[in-house]
Amino acid sequence: MPPRYPLPDLNTLPDDLRAKILAVQEKAGFIPNVFLALARRPAEWRAFFAYHDALMDPESVGRSSPLTKGDREMIVTATSAANRCLYCVVAHGALLRIYEKKPLVADQVAVNWRKADIPPRQRAMLDFAMKVCERSHEIDDADFAALAAHGFSDEDAWDIAAITAFFGLSNRMASFSGMLPNDEFYLMGRVPKAKN
Repeated sequence: MPPRYPLPDLNTLPDDLRAKILAVQEKAGFIPNVFLALARRPAEWRAFFAYHDALMDPESVGRSSPLTKGDREMIVTATSAANRCLYCVVAHGALLRIYEKKPLVADQVAVNWRKADIPPRQRAMLDFAMKVCERSHEIDDADFAALAAHGFSDEDAWDIAAITAFFGLSNRMASFSGMLPNDEFYLMGRVPKAKN
């Protein structure tokens, strides 16, 4: 199904958006479709990516967090699978494979994270994230205690919940609009890069 909302032409976008998108293209080698799809509304694009960056790269806003990049992408992949978001499972699954250096982990987490080859710490993290995703109204002290048993603080719980909630928004925007993952995402992190 073609996207309902065609991607805007990069050259028609405001200078600040175009500069950031070109920087992503330089780093990744392609422009992930989400960057163009959301650019149809520049003010929303700016707000979305400001919050995205604050959550997924907290150092960029002067904050540290014990959650690794792999942890963050694992949360996104698992909860996006629960929300049936093709774009986010494929795109963030690619990043998860790269950050964890495990070519099988994203498929395992997306299909059945309870049986994935991950340590107990990440399993506890996903237990919490999935409860936030599916039944946030049921979160109670026992959920925080289960996280604490694996070394997570209340601030870490906030990170896990905020990432889950933010990508709930992202999942729904990608799904309703028909946003498709770029072909490049499918192979990323699956096959070792050729050495020069």
